[in-house]
Amino acid sequence: MQFKQHDVQCVSPSGLHRMAYTEWGVRDNPRVLICVHGLTRNGRDFDALAQALAADYRVICPDVVGRGQSSRLRDPSAYGIAQYVVDMVTLIARLDVGSVHWLGTSMGGLIGMALASQDGTPIHRLILNDVGPVITTESLERIAPYVGTDPTWATFDEALAYVKVISAPFGQLDEVQWRHLTEYSIGQRSDGRWGFLYDPLIAAPFKAAFSGEPIDLWPVYERIHCPTLVLRGAESDLLTREVWQQMGERGPRARLAEIPGVGHAPMFLRDDQIAIVRDFLLAP
Repeated sequence: MQFKQHDVQCVSPSGLHRMAYTEWGVRDNPRVLICVHGLTRNGRDFDALAQALAADYRVICPDVVGRGQSSRLRDPSAYGIAQYVVDMVTLIARLDVGSVHWLGTSMGGLIGMALASQDGTPIHRLILNDVGPVITTESLERIAPYVGTDPTWATFDEALAYVKVISAPFGQLDEVQWRHLTEYSIGQRSDGRWGFLYDPLIAAPFKAAFSGEPIDLWPVYERIHCPTLVLRGAESDLLTREVWQQMGERGPRARLAEIPGVGHAPMFLRDDQIAIVRDFLLAP
């Protein structure tokens, strides 16, 4: 299945910026699935999932501003959910559709929650991948040390080894899968060294807002009314089992599924994980 690369012009208080996205499937298919990645990741994380669903959906996988092939913000203080929601509304307008289904991993799920909670939301079916209305202190303390750093490596293989370490919670992936995740996360710089394809300054608002306490978003979650599925990595430190179970009882009363042998977060590189998504999205 072929894909196409596009971009859309968006705006922040400091000026215009460009958001890149990958498109899979038939362009005039009215059924649209938007897949949004985690904090330091990019839209190519969803290649396997998008290929599997492209016969049923027009699948759109954006690089959130400051990541991947998208441009960077002039004012890094704008890196946050509010700006990302504005950009996604612009993207949906570009797609010229009235409604979408949404799959969001981690940060992508938070963006989806924020948009799905709005009156008149275009999100009619929602998948939250290993994220919920409580972000634990433990997970924030794990993420904070490496987000905002800008390591470089002499070779691709050195970068690959680093990605395997910091992304170990993704679970048991084979070498081809690890190389795919690394290939689209890094680039070779003018000095010949390899580095991540994200703006280190995405961490500035994240770190400024971190008070050492969990983040409570229950009021947002409880305003969601569309059918919702919440996936949890069984070993996740970000979405606890207690919060996950409560998500099945509060707000949209989400359907729940757990992925064994995975922490934060499932990456939809395995057929069994893709099947859970497909079954929910295509259910009557």
